[in-house]
Amino acid sequence: MSEFITALTDHAFLRTALLAGLLASIGCGVIGTYVVVKRIAFLAGGIAHSVLGGMGAALYFGFDPLLGALIAALVSALIIGGVRLAWSAQEDTLVGALWAIGMAVGILFIAKTPGYSTDLMSYLFGNILLVPQRDLWLMAGLDLALVLTVALFYRQFLAVSFDEEFARLRGVPVTFFYLLLLCLVAVTVVLLIQVVGLILVIALLTLPAAVAGHYVHSLGGMMVIATLLGIGFTSGGLALSYTPDLPAGPTIILLAGAVYVASAVLSGLLTRRRARRLAQRPVPAAMPAVGGILGPAGPNP
Repeated sequence: MSEFITALTDHAFLRTALLAGLLASIGCGVIGTYVVVKRIAFLAGGIAHSVLGGMGAALYFGFDPLLGALIAALVSALIIGGVRLAWSAQEDTLVGALWAIGMAVGILFIAKTPGYSTDLMSYLFGNILLVPQRDLWLMAGLDLALVLTVALFYRQFLAVSFDEEFARLRGVPVTFFYLLLLCLVAVTVVLLIQVVGLILVIALLTLPAAVAGHYVHSLGGMMVIATLLGIGFTSGGLALSYTPDLPAGPTIILLAGAVYVASAVLSGLLTRRRARRLAQRPVPAAMPAVGGILGPAGPNP
């Protein structure tokens, strides 16, 4: 750890990587909470993996891969949301098909990109150490858009996340806010691509919020704790991977997974202990019957 701290003061790319992890953690803490509460991790996975098609097309035609990723993520979110709303019975099959098609299209475009061979592994597993400083401004802008949108429509997203039928009865345009929520998930996926890559993005999107959900049951509290946990996972994983020269993205996910498993075990033990204490409490004596105080029931002699 001391070696990492020393290197942090000497190398600007490490400071940039830490800042990228912090910016990514804001998105995964805020939007990951909705993903966990609404249980749409599979839909988020479909969005994440279809992004590779946009990145491959952008590389092939000479554009910024993140721009292609953002466009592909938003288009995929709208398609997946429309599928879920219109054909919920076939939702898993269609999302799985879009998942596979997006990755296949991306690999084909990357393979045919003229002039050089792009390192596919950096897109699949991320490379936080190579995040350019110009991308930090894009990540900060995306974070700002996420936070402002959630703050503006917090109550609507809350209603849609927990009870869509109740939200409809209260006049909330559920379809609009559901699709908007999926678009926010798409933006968050783009935020996390540089840090952990497409394959591992769902883990970082869900694990911090899942750990927070073990101890906090308010949506706002989960967002705050999940964001702090995300910062801890990205910073800690980066530090752990530095000395042994391990890939940073998988190390971040392994750290998050280990904390999640430990938290799940601890939460289960605390729940059992609480239940045992409640079972051992003495049962309060029942109130005596009316007849026991005023005499036998029935008419007075």
